[in-house]
Amino acid sequence: MCRTGVYAFVAVPPQEEPHVKFDDNDTAVVVIDPQNDVLSAQGRNWDSVGASVTENNTVQHLVDIFAAAKATGFGVFISPHYFYPTDSTWRFNGPLESDEFRTHTFARSGALTLTGFTGSGADWLDEFKTYIDDGETVVVSPHKVWSPQSNDLILQLRKRGITKIILCGMLANMCVESHLRDLLENGFEVAVVRDATAGPRHPTRGDGYQAALVNYAFLAHAVVTTGEVVAAMTAAVEKTDT
Repeated sequence: MCRTGVYAFVAVPPQEEPHVKFDDNDTAVVVIDPQNDVLSAQGRNWDSVGASVTENNTVQHLVDIFAAAKATGFGVFISPHYFYPTDSTWRFNGPLESDEFRTHTFARSGALTLTGFTGSGADWLDEFKTYIDDGETVVVSPHKVWSPQSNDLILQLRKRGITKIILCGMLANMCVESHLRDLLENGFEVAVVRDATAGPRHPTRGDGYQAALVNYAFLAHAVVTTGEVVAAMTAAVEKTDT
């Protein structure tokens, strides 16, 4: 430390780019909130996320990842965001939570009923339903805030011997980043797919997607593109076959 009390920082030489080796035995795709309200032009949040979703081609990239995972035998886990009528009695909320309750984002009629679910903002995009509703995809219990601390994702992954995660979905700087942090704290190796997510833009809060990319670079074991993920999953299976 310098005598002035200011820390002197020594330049660190560049390090090799982190790399995650995918294997269908210990790696799974985790998709956060693949739901209409944050990915459809008819969704309640399209005004704030639509530009980012469109620029990243997020929906098509998620379809590509779903298709590749199913073709290569990688497990797929969905961590959805649902609010039931009783959740509206919460006494305090953060800014985005307040926005969600005000707009009825991810609203469900109840925990034990699917009445009104199909086609609602909480439902999956039509493009994803073939992959999610195939009887093999694991849909975990809903997270109520941002991270999987309020659902059973970690349990479901551990019970299947999963140690590595391909992470994607919505929103980049909220639920995806919170899932990233919690998965890391629980000892998972995580690669985030940078173009299979998107974030909100707000006139005073800023660009959530760009903020997330900064933190992904600092935190994740790898930050990859959809093309790289699809190629890696395909290569992993081809290597096993040979």
